Amino acid sequence: MAERRRYTRDDYFDNAMDEFPLGAKILLGIVICVVGALSKILWHWEIEDGERLWNDRRGRVIIMNHVSFLETVIPSVSMWFRDIHVRPVYKSEFEGNRFLQWLLPRVGGIPVGRGTADMKAVKRAVRCLRRGECVLVFPEGTRVKTDDQPVETHSGFALMARMARSPVQPMAVVGARDIARPGKRLPRLFWRVYLKAGTCLGFEDMTSAGRRDRTEEMGRVGMERVYDLRAELQAAHPGKH
Repeated sequence: MAERRRYTRDDYFDNAMDEFPLGAKILLGIVICVVGALSKILWHWEIEDGERLWNDRRGRVIIMNHVSFLETVIPSVSMWFRDIHVRPVYKSEFEGNRFLQWLLPRVGGIPVGRGTADMKAVKRAVRCLRRGECVLVFPEGTRVKTDDQPVETHSGFALMARMARSPVQPMAVVGARDIARPGKRLPRLFWRVYLKAGTCLGFEDMTSAGRRDRTEEMGRVGMERVYDLRAELQAAHPGKH
């Protein structure tokens, strides 16, 4: 299984990152170090209350608002250096690019069919959580350009957490949206980006009676916490969106 010629694409989705072939582990380390260093230099990102991420060794679903590509990079980088594996969930449309189709499984990504009840992706995420890996989900489903943009959030993350009996950890980001400048080809450089980690939510914290109702409540409460964290960041860092 560990031999490269025998390791299939599905194996990357269905096995622990600790079991990946050596070549994939080296690739991940290179990607983490290069992308992490460049992003830190160019956008000076900072995670407030980061110990809530790094001191918790449980498998859990991490949910965030989605405004740029950095929301995938920053948690993955910061947690990798603390020996915590993060499995980002990405939309399957990215696999239309052959390079991304090759790369994303090797860095731990899990594809999901957007707008569908993709139970295969859910079950893969559940297995990751039960192994103690973290699954990173963006319930908004697409990058949001303004805070008042109508967004229909998806509660698939709550189903993953319920099936795996794992907690949900909200996070938020501000400043990353400002990197892309309307009408400009080049991104804004040397711009500060702030993230904030929240405390984990468990299904024991929910007040609804049935499993389905508790799952729906988790989906709602989880995103409310994300937006509360975003508001705290915006209050502490005026002008960041």
